[in-house]
Amino acid sequence: MTRRNVLLPLVLAGVLVATGAFARSAPDSFAPLVERLKPSVVNIATTKVVKTRRLFRNFPRLGPNDPFREFFGDDFFDRFFGNQPREFKTQSLGSGFILDREGYIITNNHVVESADEIVVRLSDEHEFEATVVGTDPKTDIALIKIDPGELRLHPVNLGDSDRIRVGDWVIAIGNPFGYGHTVTAGIISAKERVIGAGPYDNFLQTDAAINPGNSGGPLFDMEGRVVGINTAIVAGGTGIGFAIPVNMAREIVTQLKERGKVTRGWLGVMIQEVTKELADSFGLKEPRGALISDVVEGGPAEKAGLKRGDIIIEFDGVKIQKMNQLPRIVAEHSPGSKVKVVVLRDGKEKTFTVTLGELKEEELSGEARIEKDLGLTVQEITPELRKHLNLDTDSGVVVSGVEPGSPAAQAGIRRGDVILEVNQREVRGLDDYREALEAAKGKESVLFLVKRGAGTLYVVVPLSK
Repeated sequence: MTRRNVLLPLVLAGVLVATGAFARSAPDSFAPLVERLKPSVVNIATTKVVKTRRLFRNFPRLGPNDPFREFFGDDFFDRFFGNQPREFKTQSLGSGFILDREGYIITNNHVVESADEIVVRLSDEHEFEATVVGTDPKTDIALIKIDPGELRLHPVNLGDSDRIRVGDWVIAIGNPFGYGHTVTAGIISAKERVIGAGPYDNFLQTDAAINPGNSGGPLFDMEGRVVGINTAIVAGGTGIGFAIPVNMAREIVTQLKERGKVTRGWLGVMIQEVTKELADSFGLKEPRGALISDVVEGGPAEKAGLKRGDIIIEFDGVKIQKMNQLPRIVAEHSPGSKVKVVVLRDGKEKTFTVTLGELKEEELSGEARIEKDLGLTVQEITPELRKHLNLDTDSGVVVSGVEPGSPAAQAGIRRGDVILEVNQREVRGLDDYREALEAAKGKESVLFLVKRGAGTLYVVVPLSK
């Protein structure tokens, strides 16, 4: 080997070190950090009582000596054809972490939602019954509480999820498949991921192993500070997990602790993504901002002077690059806040002062109320969502959430399904979907044509009365 060939790897290594590529190497062991953090992490077991009725209501009743009953057995017929409701218990597992010495614990909403009993187990095997202080389904965050008595708890330290970088080391501690206080390590793979989980998607992606049962557990940085709440995985994926950034959770948890619920700012606009084609038509050099497709009559935006066709490019000093940034940022502001909103109108920047209202469920539009009755939420198919969900269509709307036990859930609609038709009306996007649901008011059910994987199916969902 020539002198030049020998020196080349050394020179390259020197360049990498100088540029900081090796600035954060893997520690010799995570053990000291894990030993310090495990007492702050809890395992959560929940129990829910479910009532069901017979599946085949119109099937003729069979006498006690009927040969079919004798052949299949009484239990089979009581289960499927009996008149009396049956009760059974379902159990699920999750994780959480201790917020303070009073016994407040942070976890996911889906871990404790509709639970009749919540049991928290500490790393030292102490067990406590917990009560729900408050939940926020929109961000999948819940705050529960135990009474530790004289037992000394070990609260976590909350970090800064905005400062953590792609490539930084993280560790997850949780209860995957019931294997309590399991530790996994990895890096931050990406930030600001939109995965279709809800209206305020903004996930940290990590390759630290996360499995069912890790939900609600902490994602720690190398200083032992919580930077995320482990929440979701990609079905069938390896090394692809998602965590709610702790900076998003911080204000929500504060509100849950003080009031048991979350109040959010309301701008009063309908928005859509600025595509390349829309950017060209509006005279933008590149796609950016959130395009106002409609303004709620009498809402904060209309009162301030915003109009349909305005493109919001800045909100309270924050540049809006992508549409999905805006709902999250607006929601983080308190009702009554006065904010500066910069828009592009006719190619020129205009600044407006908007006094935010409060986002209230009862102020939802007609189609949103129907969505609530159905128990599902949907969102526009963006290029990022299409790639993430491996969709082969831009048409329709993707189901981003299904409430457990709701009519949509019982009918079999799943998160990730794409709705192509509503009551045999084609759905190309959110506007078509809203119009079709508005037309469904007063009906007993809604007929959906759903795309799932490579196939399609019709699903009838009854509307609650």
